Amino acid sequence: MAAPRTNPTTRSHTHPVKPAVKKRFQVIFKAFRRTIFWLGLLGFSIIAYANITAVWASRGKIFSDVSKLPPTKVGLVFGTTDRVNGRENLYFRYRIEAATAVWKAGKIETLIVSGDNRERYYNEPEKMRRALIEHGIPADRIVSDYAGLRTLDSVVRAKEIFGTESILFISQRFQNERAIYLAKANGIKACGYNAQDVDTHNGIKTKLREVGARVKMWLDVNFLNTRPKHLGEKVEMPE
Repeated sequence: MAAPRTNPTTRSHTHPVKPAVKKRFQVIFKAFRRTIFWLGLLGFSIIAYANITAVWASRGKIFSDVSKLPPTKVGLVFGTTDRVNGRENLYFRYRIEAATAVWKAGKIETLIVSGDNRERYYNEPEKMRRALIEHGIPADRIVSDYAGLRTLDSVVRAKEIFGTESILFISQRFQNERAIYLAKANGIKACGYNAQDVDTHNGIKTKLREVGARVKMWLDVNFLNTRPKHLGEKVEMPE
């Protein structure tokens, strides 16, 4: 009996992977995994170093007890708005309270309020100025910086626009640490007074953003040579 004929259309088109091709694929995949691992490790190291370096720069220059503050001619309050999504912004309240405490302790002579004023109905310096006046700080001892769009802008402008070589930063600790790092990089003698921190859901989001902000800080200083968005003419400080 003749053997049954095989229908060509029913033949399998699957061919075994050649050992050499399979081995090459495995080598490439392992190399890819190693590359991803080392890139991830490098990224983590940069993030960790950038965050730690701000802490190192501010050691011995951060104060939470107003009585231990060294007297400084000029203080700078970093801007923020008074309300967020219709609710009171505690960062704003605590910075105003901290600035008031420093003023009443006689540790500063003049305050710069530096913040964002890029939109018509959003004016951080003006809101902070009004709040400080309401807390008893004389209006003629408050100077507004309307171009403090970022911490870097506020710090560099304090020197190049307002002529300040020595300054006291007033904000929450995380921002004071970053500001002191930026001040040191720009030849400014600086210390910081810590406003009360915020232990809420918004506070957690702010701290997570701070991780990225410190990486940007480190890149701005060491690689990008970032400058403030606006400079302009110098501003005379009160005598």
